[in-house]
Amino acid sequence: MTVKIVIGLDGTETGERALIFAKDLASRIEGCELLVAYVIEWSPFTFQTAEENAQRHKRREQEIALANSRIVEPAVASLTQAGFKASGVVRHGDVAETLNKITVAQGGSQIIVGRTSANGISKRLFGSSTQNLVMHADVPVTVVG
Repeated sequence: MTVKIVIGLDGTETGERALIFAKDLASRIEGCELLVAYVIEWSPFTFQTAEENAQRHKRREQEIALANSRIVEPAVASLTQAGFKASGVVRHGDVAETLNKITVAQGGSQIIVGRTSANGISKRLFGSSTQNLVMHADVPVTVVG
């Protein structure tokens, strides 16, 4: 049976620590696969002008390409060079919900993320992405500090 671990990266130092932790864990599990996931935050509470909507598709493609080249591809290359079977994915959406959906769709058995947090009023109103993921994920979540 193949074990698949999803690593949620966000481009921060704690995300790098989550990647290191996932490598260590995967090295202890025979045949473990790693999936590097990056979610570009999307909020239904933002409003755009007609001109912005016309450019939205182009911007989304540019954001995905940028996230792939700066975060996901280097992480996957690092994992592959270390001898792991690894792949990557970038999606738009709510971070917690989208990471969970990716994990379920890919048959993941665990999610590893770094501890990051929203600040100020947005955290008080909506909670942090990590907090929401821990509370609602369909699989165990490991949060690395």
